[in-house]
Amino acid sequence: MDKRFQVFVSSTYSDLQEERQEIMQALLELDCIPSGMELFPAANEDQWTLIKKVIDDCDYYIVIIGGRYGSTSGEGISYTEMEYKYAVDKNKPVIAFLHEKPDALPVNRCEKTEDGKKKLALFRELTEKKMCKYWDSPADLGSKVSRSIIKLIKEHPAIGWVRGDQVSDENFAKENLSLRKKVEELEKQLNAVKIQKPEGTENLAQGEEEFLIEFKVPTFSGWGHDEQEYSTNITWNSIFAAVSPVVMNEVKENEFLKVLDEFLSDFCFAILKEQKDVKMEFNHVHIDRKFHQTIKIQLCALGLIEKSTKPRSVHDTDVYWTLTPYGEFLMYRLRAVPSKSRNSINPSRPGL
Repeated sequence: MDKRFQVFVSSTYSDLQEERQEIMQALLELDCIPSGMELFPAANEDQWTLIKKVIDDCDYYIVIIGGRYGSTSGEGISYTEMEYKYAVDKNKPVIAFLHEKPDALPVNRCEKTEDGKKKLALFRELTEKKMCKYWDSPADLGSKVSRSIIKLIKEHPAIGWVRGDQVSDENFAKENLSLRKKVEELEKQLNAVKIQKPEGTENLAQGEEEFLIEFKVPTFSGWGHDEQEYSTNITWNSIFAAVSPVVMNEVKENEFLKVLDEFLSDFCFAILKEQKDVKMEFNHVHIDRKFHQTIKIQLCALGLIEKSTKPRSVHDTDVYWTLTPYGEFLMYRLRAVPSKSRNSINPSRPGL
């Protein structure tokens, strides 16, 4: 009889979103049913009662510990630690996954107070007394969770859940349907997270904020060839709207930079043509490569593009770039034509 096992995933939330996404994906690929009340603020007794009930219904329990202790109850104990202790008291098979180097985490993902740091250290010591693993990246965490759950199921067989058509009791069929809907909802949540603006990008220039580009225009005089320096501003949305379609299906870095250079050159040239006091003796401009690299880095930092990890031939040493799910979502918002509108977005138009 085919079984699915329910796994309670406990962690702090805002600082471990990417890690949680990897875990959810790993559990879904194992046909497990992930659950975790850390998505909801446990701020009163009724909600804590609900959390305990969900843990009671689970077959296995895992806790992810990074650099934060988490929100605390009236007794000063974090809900993550309360969940862990409750699972242990209920004799649930538990595994703790601790960050290997919490001191190396960014400041915004660590405890700020000495009291919080002390409580986190004590909590880590508590979990290290039982089965635990150490991780150093979201991908590493997802891989270790996957292998650990397989081993845990083998060593500690649980009751699990079965399909409704494999049992005769109508109640089991209803329960299975409920769990199936829960899995579908979790998959929707996982997909929704992928198209959200990455955490930590709030302080980066983006959207309709402008980026200053300096460029040179060849000139000719009686003394020979020379260059005149100019500058102009362009919004980040304009840049991304122009280059994102090229990156949709992966592109080599040199091709990506070539398209970017062509767009910026056309943009700057169009700006100069609008200035009546500029005498155009040539039909091209020169933009220093440092601006191309800055733009590439900024789009990557904003979570819009990323290096492709698609397997390739050992002879193919090129770097490939592709859109992230969030980048693809933003591209559609910028480039798609609104309903009942005749005006499509023209990314080459100055001042977009």
